[in-house]
Amino acid sequence: MKAVLGLLGLAGLLVLVEVLPYLGLVPADFLPPTHRIASALAGEVGDSGFWQALWDTLVAWAIGLAIAVVAGVVAGIVIGTVPGLRAVTASTIEFLRPIPSVALIPLAVLMYGTELQSTLLLVVYASFWQVLIQVLYGVQDVDPVADETARSYGLGLWARIRYVLWPTALPYVMTGVRLAAAVALVLAITAELVIGAPGLGSRIAVAQASNAIPDMYALVAVTGLLGVAINLGARRVERWLLRWHQSVRGEVVV
Repeated sequence: MKAVLGLLGLAGLLVLVEVLPYLGLVPADFLPPTHRIASALAGEVGDSGFWQALWDTLVAWAIGLAIAVVAGVVAGIVIGTVPGLRAVTASTIEFLRPIPSVALIPLAVLMYGTELQSTLLLVVYASFWQVLIQVLYGVQDVDPVADETARSYGLGLWARIRYVLWPTALPYVMTGVRLAAAVALVLAITAELVIGAPGLGSRIAVAQASNAIPDMYALVAVTGLLGVAINLGARRVERWLLRWHQSVRGEVVV
């Protein structure tokens, strides 16, 4: 039912974009009707350069997300399990976390120019905090009684992390990964758009600069579809990994 309503909402948006220019409410030069955007999208799909740009964006997104997830999980577990380290690092985390990744664009350009590394710097920085904060919440949610019971049975640090901490923290980790996946895509597109790194963002900038407005909207629509696909994929992976957890076993499929 939710999927049907979602499709109806999307159809309504497409109809609205189609009729607004004909009603004179929005100039067609600034917002082309849906059929012109669809025609431009068909042209993009038939261009090999589009697929190369899509691949470049996905590579930057995947590599940056992977680095951020690994670093966030490791840092979160270390900070959360080492006594006193959470208090020592709290002020530093709260200082660095709100800094917008786009503020690092000048640094990225100075260091790496328009290479892939510039995009990765922004993607990793933005995504890392999403994962780290969720892991810290997960570590904090570990039942102290369960942890003390594991200690009393002689389980070492790694065994307690595997059998006590990790099952508790995993739902938080997956939430962080899902949030980080969306943020990573946003920053990848932003870096390509502003810096000019290869990908869909730079292709959007070229379309805008050359006044190919329908192509620009078509590429923007592709980024939106890509975001939806990433979110759906992340949710599916989350449900599969947490199929043993009450939050998933208790879901009612409509």
